[in-house]
Amino acid sequence: MKLIEAYQSRSEALTALDNGGRFFSWFSKANDGQISKAELGKVGGVFNDKQQMILFLEMALSKLGAEDQETILNQLEPKMQDSYLEHRPERYLPSEALELGTLSSNAIVKGIPRHVDSKEEFTGFIMFPISTGSTTTMVMVPLIEQYEVYHLYDESSESDFLIAHLKGKESLPAELLEVGGVLKELKADKKNSEQAAKFLEVLYYQRA
Repeated sequence: MKLIEAYQSRSEALTALDNGGRFFSWFSKANDGQISKAELGKVGGVFNDKQQMILFLEMALSKLGAEDQETILNQLEPKMQDSYLEHRPERYLPSEALELGTLSSNAIVKGIPRHVDSKEEFTGFIMFPISTGSTTTMVMVPLIEQYEVYHLYDESSESDFLIAHLKGKESLPAELLEVGGVLKELKADKKNSEQAAKFLEVLYYQRA
């Protein structure tokens, strides 16, 4: 999970994004007028996950006007433009995310997080990969064992939506935020797999 400081101008964004990538490449040079996958991955802190790169880009450009955003998006290499159309996140209020959000897609939700402090406050299970030697299996585990869990509240209502990030990361501040991540399925319990809800696995956040 990473705090994003959104770009304040088109020139700032282009300088950061058109950066040449992590390693020398004949196909990706700094300030060449085209933003490659490697360059976007470098600034977003991602190696090979296009969906996460697009989420970062959308949040990093969020303070720019529509014309500046369009100029920058037009400089994405063609394959990344296709990825942008595929993975561009939808924006929701907490009251909208459960009903309108699509599983496995990017989403940005705006609200104020309240941390869930104990296992007694929360029940819910997810499919989580467990590796033993060279074998990885998916097992159902309590969400709160693997993640820090929060209720994200609307500014002006009692509505909330569940969000979470992997343990070991810095806690989210209890203030108005935009949190970006991937919508995932949450099972009510191990026995009744049909009773399912959604939560947002948070990858990035920024102050609203």
